[in-house]
Amino acid sequence: MLKLTNISRSFAQRGVVLDNLNLEAGMGDSIAITGPSGSGKTTLMNIIGALDRPDSGDILFRDASILSYSSDELAKYRNRNIGFVFQDHLLLNHLTIKENIMLPVFAEKISEKEYADKEEYTVLLMERIGITGLKDKFPFQVSGGEAQRATLVRALIAKPAIILADEPTGSLDSKNADLLGRLLIEMNRDFGITLIVATHSHDLASMMGLHLSLDDGKLKG
Repeated sequence: MLKLTNISRSFAQRGVVLDNLNLEAGMGDSIAITGPSGSGKTTLMNIIGALDRPDSGDILFRDASILSYSSDELAKYRNRNIGFVFQDHLLLNHLTIKENIMLPVFAEKISEKEYADKEEYTVLLMERIGITGLKDKFPFQVSGGEAQRATLVRALIAKPAIILADEPTGSLDSKNADLLGRLLIEMNRDFGITLIVATHSHDLASMMGLHLSLDDGKLKG
């Protein structure tokens, strides 16, 4: 479903970060990418999520090169196919948890019926992930672990093909980190979503089906 071929990316201050990197991910795969700080994990995740472009190489999603897409097509690719979970929850403090989760829906032009369906799906996901009681609270009123679970629901709301989780447990204590890791795997298994996780946590990496390390700009098994 996803294929990265000979991806290279460099920066003026850092030099070469990704060097002819290759990666393939099928539907429903779970992949952990580990490596030291500065190894390029976030750069790789941003390239997969079309938040950054490689200097060279190609990215195929369902046999189509996303590097040939216009800016509007890239936005549609992200909105329809990619769910993001970052280390910081990036919830807006002036919106309730439910409103934060539904932000991607507000950005689309959809019918009242489609909106009602999305709202119903949001309620079901919140119940599934155990945060129904938080729907009317604001981000500053919930714990870090609860905020990250809300972020996971937001990532799932568009029924994406891929979840990209960049250090999703980095700001959590061990109990909440384990809970979020298990929820990620549960969503991967039950919904058939491809899960790619960049992490320093070997506990989280051990939950994935495939563990790769990013070293000298290349992925190694």
